[in-house]
Amino acid sequence: MPTNLALDDRLIEEARKIGHHGTKKEAVTAALDEYIRRRKQMQILDLFGTIDYQQDYNYKANRRRDRVENER
Repeated sequence: MPTNLALDDRLIEEARKIGHHGTKKEAVTAALDEYIRRRKQMQILDLFGTIDYQQDYNYKANRRRDRVENER
């Protein structure tokens, strides 16, 4: 989809060089992808402290149990 944007040429050129992108389009696409991934990561951080967990959960015991079951 063709889009016309007034972008700072200096920023585009710096992003293109730093990211080793051949074109402005590649640089902008990579920047948008990184922006989206970062925002999704920030949403995950908002979940910290909101999920209940078992205080007595023993991951080592479960790992041993799984290993024994897989060896059978």
